[in-house]
Amino acid sequence: MYLHCSAVFLVLSSVVYAQPASPEWQTAYAKANATLAKLSLWDKVWLGTGVGYFFGKCTGSTPGITSINFTGLCLEDSALGVRNVDKTSVFPPGINTAATFNRTLMNLRGIAMGQEFRGKGINVQLGPMMNMMRAPASGRAWEGFGADPYLAGEGAYETVKGVQSVGVQAVAKHFIFNEQEHSRMSSSSNVDDRTTHEVYLHPFLRSIQANVAAVMCSYNQVNGTFACENNSTLNGILKWELGFQGYVMSDWVATHSTGSVTKGLDMTMPGDIFPGSLISFFGLTLDLAVVFGAIKQYYVDNLARRVLASWYLLGQDSGYPAVNFNSKNAGSSDNLHVDVQGNHGSLIRTIGAASTVLLKNTGKTLPLAAPPSIAVIGSGAGPNPSGPNGCVDRSCNQGVLAQGWGSGTADYPYLITPLDAITNRSAVDKTNVTSSLSDSDLNAAAAAAKNKSIAFVFITADSGEAQYTVEGNAGDRNDLLAWHGGDALVQAVAAVNNNTIVVVNTVGPVILEAWIDNPNVTGLVWSGLPGQEAGNGLVDVLYGVYNPSGRLPYTIGKSIGDYPAQIDTTSSLSTVQIPYAEGIFIDYRHFDASNITPRFEFGFGLSYTTFDYSSLSISGSISSNQYSTGMGSSLDAMLHNPAITVSFSLRNSGSTFGHEVAQLYLTLPSSANSAPYILRGFDSIPLEPGQSKTVTFTLSRYDLSTWNVVTQRWEVPNGDIVVTIGASSRDRRLRGTISN
Repeated sequence: MYLHCSAVFLVLSSVVYAQPASPEWQTAYAKANATLAKLSLWDKVWLGTGVGYFFGKCTGSTPGITSINFTGLCLEDSALGVRNVDKTSVFPPGINTAATFNRTLMNLRGIAMGQEFRGKGINVQLGPMMNMMRAPASGRAWEGFGADPYLAGEGAYETVKGVQSVGVQAVAKHFIFNEQEHSRMSSSSNVDDRTTHEVYLHPFLRSIQANVAAVMCSYNQVNGTFACENNSTLNGILKWELGFQGYVMSDWVATHSTGSVTKGLDMTMPGDIFPGSLISFFGLTLDLAVVFGAIKQYYVDNLARRVLASWYLLGQDSGYPAVNFNSKNAGSSDNLHVDVQGNHGSLIRTIGAASTVLLKNTGKTLPLAAPPSIAVIGSGAGPNPSGPNGCVDRSCNQGVLAQGWGSGTADYPYLITPLDAITNRSAVDKTNVTSSLSDSDLNAAAAAAKNKSIAFVFITADSGEAQYTVEGNAGDRNDLLAWHGGDALVQAVAAVNNNTIVVVNTVGPVILEAWIDNPNVTGLVWSGLPGQEAGNGLVDVLYGVYNPSGRLPYTIGKSIGDYPAQIDTTSSLSTVQIPYAEGIFIDYRHFDASNITPRFEFGFGLSYTTFDYSSLSISGSISSNQYSTGMGSSLDAMLHNPAITVSFSLRNSGSTFGHEVAQLYLTLPSSANSAPYILRGFDSIPLEPGQSKTVTFTLSRYDLSTWNVVTQRWEVPNGDIVVTIGASSRDRRLRGTISN
């Protein structure tokens, strides 16, 4: 059963903008309506039309309207920092942010990014990205928050709240089902209604709960209709069902018709039909379509109202700084080189450490305690020979891998390599450091590692946007193996050193089976993509300055075939059909339902201390009003009214301060036909040795519900619901029941 709208929506299709529910939106809409009355049709049209690919200083720009002191909008990539501009920071991307399982750090990162965008005079940050890691080889999945909708939703919510707290508009992208790079402009993602609601829609819902100003629609088709002119998804679900009050912009050159304005699109980017065409589907074309009666003026009024409301919502009508750069021309006099980094390097280092996942630590090899000698092996430990920004949009895998490639990147102000950070720390401890930075010279690697106290081997796996092909990978990865013969490099070192620790910098899962059980591989440190402080954040974990608390935001399987979905590499002159046949069973849900043993499960990560769980308590009851239509205030109430409170005691039973990431999973009644375990709560709890805390999670009726495709509403299934508390999706410490 594919997407469809309720009869109510079909009848009310001409009133897809409802009265805003929140006070903030109500105030913004009151101002927008007052301003709208002062504008001509021409003005209104251009509120939703970019100035063109080659014009403006920003990734995207809209023109100003002097009569209302509207200076136009500057829209700029990316979701991890300001793209193509100097004196800004490279933050860890979404995937590492998710690995912290720490809402505070998610929010602080959003605030810091917002400060940098505002400092450059940017109105709109083109992020966060929240598409799901449906297929582990997905090229841009590292920009998002992993493979679980609840975790991705919390990452999206906290990021949006952070970015918008300083007056910058955030953009939830890419709406919707943009989960691979191959054929992204010529494919149809075919997805059923339940899967849509329970998996892929949730992060966007949480963004709307955070008052996100804008949503970007994606390149792909959804069930045969382009996402940027899909009435069912844009008007039916996003604006009507979820009550989204902001504006919908197209991805760049993802608009396909002037009529898309009637299907829910409010802004076309970058404005021209194709770069340099000087003709737009909106602009003059839309103006004339209204004048000659082909399109009702209501739709233009609606787009203008939405754009203005978002502008007012963030207070950008008063005192907003002017654009002080030109991202399209590095040599332009418009580039004033304003330094907006502040002290953000410290936060980046903290997130880098907090997102590092310790996966193996035989014999407590880590943390290090002034070892006599260290070998550092692999190109991933060192610098890019061409400089940290030597490859356009980071479209190469040379040196330490701290972000993927494509439009989701930013220029490094500096990049701390692991080799430099280890060398600096080793000087304090008087540890001898030897290195071999070749991935292919296995003899040199073995020689450097032989007889050393510790041998660190750095391996990588990269991916990014489809506009670049890197080492034969056209955006999406070709497989889940380490690049540059990483398996052979580990094996060569482990053959001569019985204390080999592998450090993985990667965009997603990597198959480890060639060496993970080798007894000489005593440690595995999953560094992910840590941003500009890569080496320092890693060393903080290696030496115990930061007790590792990162947890996997996806499952690491034993083979690529363990995963339920793969990249569809079909090449066709017609539309490539991509069925989401796995439904709601992505990542760990599939592993659990199919009884597949992973190498490392979702939510897993080790610590230098231990934690005890006890005293589970479940209170509250499920209201007799067990369903919601999913529309407007009804859904809002269902999300925010807690039904169940779950409490338990958590104790640090070890000798070291650390954070434990406690996780709550639900098992719904069999009648729900759901996954065996579904994440519905988490927290990162700091504890001193011997300290105990009572941890409390609250569950709303929405958390307990599934989407009924027949009744088109959220319903709590009949039967008992099992609550599991533990340290990962498979490390289950406490169990209780919600009676229903």
